[in-house]
Parts: sequence; C-alpha cells; structure tokens
Amino acid sequence: MEGIWLARPDEPLPGTPVAIKDLLDTAGLVTTYGSALFLDHVPDRTAASVARLEAAGYSVAGKTNLHEFAYGISSQNPHFGTVPNPGHPGRLAGGSSGGSAAAVAAGDVELALGTDSGGSIRIPAAWCGVVGFKPTYDLVPADGCFPLAPSYDHVGPIASTVEGCAALMRALAPELEQVELDSLGELRVGLAWLEHADPLVRARVEEAVELFPNRRAIDFPRNDPAEYRLFMREVADVHRGLFPERADEYGENVRGKIERCIQVTDEQVEIARRLRADYRDRCDEATQEIDLLLTPTTAFVAPPADVDELAIRERGISLTFPFDSLGWPALAIPCGPAEDGLPASLQLVGPAGADGLVLAAGALLASLI
Repeated sequence: MEGIWLARPDEPLPGTPVAIKDLLDTAGLVTTYGSALFLDHVPDRTAASVARLEAAGYSVAGKTNLHEFAYGISSQNPHFGTVPNPGHPGRLAGGSSGGSAAAVAAGDVELALGTDSGGSIRIPAAWCGVVGFKPTYDLVPADGCFPLAPSYDHVGPIASTVEGCAALMRALAPELEQVELDSLGELRVGLAWLEHADPLVRARVEEAVELFPNRRAIDFPRNDPAEYRLFMREVADVHRGLFPERADEYGENVRGKIERCIQVTDEQVEIARRLRADYRDRCDEATQEIDLLLTPTTAFVAPPADVDELAIRERGISLTFPFDSLGWPALAIPCGPAEDGLPASLQLVGPAGADGLVLAAGALLASLI
C-alpha cells in the first residue's frame, strides 16, 4: 500500500524478511529518518540492531515510513504521506513506527523493527491490531538509530504474533533469558488504569484479565506531566545543530514541537529529573507483590486519519509513556473489537529485566484470547 514503504532493496535478499523503520541506518539503502532533510541520505554503516538481525539470518525487506524524526504518534508525514491503516481505511496507523506496524498488518511481512520513546511501537501495534514489544531500556542497542530523546529511546519488534516478537528478540538480545510458563495461574498480575480507557476498550481488557486466576486491581502511579520537560530537553539537544538553520524544512507538525522543546529551562529540567527518579521509586514500591502489570495499551481506538495529532497526543501516550520513563518491558497485544469495531489492545508490563517473562506470559495469554 502507498505510504508504507520508503525504500526497498533492488532485489529481495536471502533470509527471513523484516521491515525496518526508516529511523535505523541501513548501509547502502536510503535512510531518511522520515524527513526531507535526509531525502538522499545513504548510510555507510548499518544500525547495530539491524546488523544483529542480519547476522541471525534475517534480511532487510525495506524501510518503512514514520512520523518525521519519530516525534509524533500519528505518522502523518508531510514529506512522504500519512501511513495508512491497512485493516481500517480512513483511520490512523499510529506512530511513530506506523509504517512498520502497517507493513505487518497489510501482510507484506510478518516481522518488523521499530523504535519506542513514548509509545511508538505499542501505539501503532494497538491501532493496527498487531503485536508490539518495547524491551527493557538498552537491552537492544540503539547505535545507528537517529535519536529522539536518548534516555527514553528503545528499539524493539513488531510482529503478527507474540512468538514473532520473541523470535526477533532472541536475535536482537541473545542474552535474553528464555522463560517457560505452563499456566497463567503461575503469575500474580496487577490491573491498572482501566478508568482512563473508553468503554469498549475497557471491556475488552477486563475480559482478557479474567484469564489470570491470580489477579487484583492495584493503584499504579502515573507520571507527573512536568517530567515530560526532561524528554523535551533531550529532543532539543538532538536538534540544536540542525534546527536553527533548517527549521523551514521540518514539517509543521514537528517544527512547532521542537520550538517548544528549545524553550525548556534548566530549572524545569532539574525538576523533571527529580520527578522521574521519584516516579521510579514509587513504581518499584507499587509492584512489590505482583509479577506483571496489565493495562490498556491506548485509551482509545485508531482515530480518523485527518485528526490533529496535537489534539490526541497527550491522551494517546498517557498509558505508554510511563514505561519509557521507567525503561520497563511492555508488550501490546490485540484483545478484540472495541469502539467502531476497531481493535482494542492490552499492555502487559514487567519490571526492568523481565522481558522473557513478559513475552512468555504474552504468548500464553494471546493463545487464550
């Protein structure tokens, strides 16, 4: 479908094909970072994550469209077009890894690679009705990935199944512990944030959580919005050398955000650092008596393709951004039709380092939904 792919090899390469978000460098293949500023950019080195996949026998199927510089959740790209939602025409695919999720949803590939700094793997996975996994921070190397906000940036898989994500993770992080589960009853699961979701999204997540015999609602904290100023400062630092001279070449829906990022003060950043540290302590305490946390992935289903991204952004990342702040592994799994018949998605989350447990539990859960 038009709007999904930005570049493809001249001929199919040997190996199992993986769609690669065009934020990740691929030697010899155009890599734009979703921006007209890099329209003819051909890297001479391949991103570490992509190189690991190639070493494991996978091949680059091509580069997928995204929200410019990964700074947005809609993948409405003024340079390369809005990424379509293959299963739900007229709706957003989500972002910023929209092209990777759409390539899987369209059946072009079964496996894809994306990045996630505020929800950019999990949001498009949710809205396209596929599976997306954000690993523990720094488990998958980000070398060769154009940064958004470095201390929040994660590289991870999108796939048609949880097993597909797990297979890519074995190549991306060979040290990942492999966990086997016989029953969901082995897990203590906390349920949170249902009150923030639209009614049918909430209903689908409630139905899924009933499959865990040992479950209970917990009071899991949410970020203080002021912490986002740290994210914004990191974005500003990434673009300080490029933006002042070439601001007019940025798309309007990213230019304004970066202008606001540059205005963040040192005092706001220091407050944000303290808030982030405090948030991590409070979340560690809140999960002492559970193994995994379950929440909705997004509060609402895929919006219309012409929606103003700024109008949906805050609520759109409200349930995903916290786990980028924490650096915890989080898995998005489709869990049935919600508003307008569009897919709902649940988010299964573990503490840092529990990637194997999250994937094992997710695979078992997905087989029962």
